[in-house]
Amino acid sequence: MRKWLPLTAVCLGAFMLLVDVTIVTVALPDMATSLHTTFADLQWVMDIYALALAALLLGAGSLADRIGRRRLYVAGLGLFALASLACGLATGPGMLIAFRGLQGVGGAAMFATTMALLSGAYQGRDRGIAFGVWGAVNGAAAAAGPVLGGLLTEHLDWRWIFFVNLPVSVLAVVVTLRVVKESRNPQASGVDVPGMLTFTLFAGALTYALIRVGENGWTSTTTLGLFALSALSLLAFVLIERRSSRPMLDLGLFRSPAFVGIMIGGLLLSVAAFSYLVYSSLWLQSVRGMGPVTAGLAMLPMSIVAFVAAAVAGKKLHGAPPRLTVGGGLLLIGVGALLQTVIGADSDWATLAAGLAVTGAGVGLATPAMASTVMAAVPQARAGMAGGALNTARQLGNALGIAVLGAVFQAGVLDSLRSSSAVADPQQTADALTGGAAGAVIARAPEAAHVVHQAFASGLRDTFLVSGVLGLLGGLAVLLLVRPAAAPAAAEAGAPAGVPAQARDRAQV
Repeated sequence: MRKWLPLTAVCLGAFMLLVDVTIVTVALPDMATSLHTTFADLQWVMDIYALALAALLLGAGSLADRIGRRRLYVAGLGLFALASLACGLATGPGMLIAFRGLQGVGGAAMFATTMALLSGAYQGRDRGIAFGVWGAVNGAAAAAGPVLGGLLTEHLDWRWIFFVNLPVSVLAVVVTLRVVKESRNPQASGVDVPGMLTFTLFAGALTYALIRVGENGWTSTTTLGLFALSALSLLAFVLIERRSSRPMLDLGLFRSPAFVGIMIGGLLLSVAAFSYLVYSSLWLQSVRGMGPVTAGLAMLPMSIVAFVAAAVAGKKLHGAPPRLTVGGGLLLIGVGALLQTVIGADSDWATLAAGLAVTGAGVGLATPAMASTVMAAVPQARAGMAGGALNTARQLGNALGIAVLGAVFQAGVLDSLRSSSAVADPQQTADALTGGAAGAVIARAPEAAHVVHQAFASGLRDTFLVSGVLGLLGGLAVLLLVRPAAAPAAAEAGAPAGVPAQARDRAQV
């Protein structure tokens, strides 16, 4: 069994960094109480991690090719562990957000190397088994995050969702150094630093503007200035990439309609399927009074159905046109979100179950074919870059989705409170509710309990509606742009469909 130790080392890191995308979700109310956070603080705790992954993924892949994939993977593990320790010791929201960002930097270094390490460690049938296990671990991480976070938060403390990373990181480093061989790309070019900086500024300014819009307003000088900075940064990024001889992202890839369709689909999948879970968790715990464990279990319909649907689709639909599996999956995600708009003031977790299950079916149907489809839509020499671009789009979609849906959620809560005479200061009450203090508001004014429940339901209803529409738009984009000619070519022996044997790890989903 020694031959599977490299797989173990890679899967430990992958599981840990992907769990940390969702493990925080059910701990947010406890964090809010402990650190006295605002609504924007809670959004940043989630968003800064995804932003770091999105902004640094392609650049980290280039750096790994140059200095060594194992070296960067181990460095990422070390940084991730230290940042996790600092997150667990945080005494205020600013400190927690800063070290969550460092966690994301370490996660990007790990995320950008896992597939290349597996490609170098295994050949033929063993490679196919390794990629299959790696894919299953990725799916299990998404399912385990809320439940694991609930168990640690409820029975220990929210800080343990970060402390638990320390022994796992140490084990992964030890195993990696002992059994994983170093590999590089002899023809690797330097890191596209100007491209990375301008892309990071674009994504960061846009996300910050959307998170602050609830407080600043859409037409404030601050909001408009941030939007302008984001637009100028995106323009600078495009100009830099067009003129670079070795760009971080070859903009010529966007000449392929199939590539564009999958990129749109990947970005909107993250928004429509996952971003609203932050606000659902706040509702389940701070309004419905559920504990972290039961709140995590309430989200399981999506995870379980996604896992089953992915397995069934992989076995029964491997020959189906990707435009139908990916596009159809996104349509299901949209329908699942719309089913959750039936939420009302007296609803409980069961109201969301059917919609979460339908969304899970869409995620399981759409996700497996995305990577192979986007890589088959471009020249083989650009397959790794195309896969990395898809992964970047998905992480950026998660970050922007939390910000956009947060603005929608906050506006819905505030509008509902303003329409009620039972609340003296709607703005202050809305800030308290969205900051995770619904229980305290109800304790101070029990007669306002129904108003609080109604306001939360109104905000979530708007959030689900926007998510549903975006999911449907993503499905239509894929159906229109991904044509049969873009179907993945036969995979090389032992590699996932459409992944060349030497494709960069940036192709991972």
